[in-house]
Amino acid sequence: MRKFFASIDFWDMLLAAACLATFLYAAIFVPNFLSGFNLSQLAASASEKALLILPMTLLIITREIDLSIASVLALTSVIFGLAVQSGIPALAAIPLTLVFGAILGAFNGFLVAAFGLQSLVVTLGTMALYRGIGYILLGTGSVNILPPTIVDFGINNFPGTQIPWTVVPFLLLAPIFAIVLQKTPTGKRIYALGGNPEVARYSGIDIRRMVFRLFVVSGVVAAIAGIVYTARLSNARANNALGMELDVITIVLLGGVSVFGGKGKLTGVMLALALIAIIRNVLALNQIGGDAQGMVIGLLLIGSLLVGNFWRSAQETRQRSRAMRETQRVSSAP
Repeated sequence: MRKFFASIDFWDMLLAAACLATFLYAAIFVPNFLSGFNLSQLAASASEKALLILPMTLLIITREIDLSIASVLALTSVIFGLAVQSGIPALAAIPLTLVFGAILGAFNGFLVAAFGLQSLVVTLGTMALYRGIGYILLGTGSVNILPPTIVDFGINNFPGTQIPWTVVPFLLLAPIFAIVLQKTPTGKRIYALGGNPEVARYSGIDIRRMVFRLFVVSGVVAAIAGIVYTARLSNARANNALGMELDVITIVLLGGVSVFGGKGKLTGVMLALALIAIIRNVLALNQIGGDAQGMVIGLLLIGSLLVGNFWRSAQETRQRSRAMRETQRVSSAP
């Protein structure tokens, strides 16, 4: 039993307890929280962020970051909207949009991997670049007329349930990302790269290729999120998902992924996503606006960093004490 509890990550348990406590509070004290419509809307509102946290987690574990991820979402939303507006069938517009997403991600990855540039600086530049291209293509207008299949996907639920169709892409991709990260050689290389890039290089890991591929994956997943966002709001605009990259990074860090790389799991990140989605929903039901919600989420992140730092310090102190006792025991032995 002791080994079982030792194998459970403390931070994941803390996040799970916070999710449960917040959910129970909302269920008891917040009117209409448990209604099927509200829970469906709660899940739908997190659809795009749920997708974006998947590649962002992998990138931050490898000591990289993609600040342009929301701008890729916006630009691919514009591309998808213009494609269907021009008469291209949805079944053709979707793969076309995914290809554009891959190209945008590949451009980020090429600059980072081939030239050794800092991903923070590169994606800060492409964040403005990609959104600017969206404004050039569509201006301040929007595409509001979409095919019925896309509109139905954005507003309907999975038959017989309150699960919105917009979360289905996440439900399909999340297990794949989790298995790749935790159960495959690729996942081990990702952790090795984030833990110590020099050691990873000398051990034969092709760092440039891996970083490039992760940015391509980020672009493709952001394009999927762009299609989902367009369908959910029945609207393609250049300012879609403005500022969403900060929410995504907050969720990943709150989920226990180290900003210094090499540590973190998708389970914690998904729990952080659920916690923030519930908190935002509760605040919205209490007529608390977006600015105040952002303040609450910011305070939550700062508090989590303080708690995490205290826990790590306590662990290090306990390990040093154990090592000292072991040393004293060995030295005192006959």
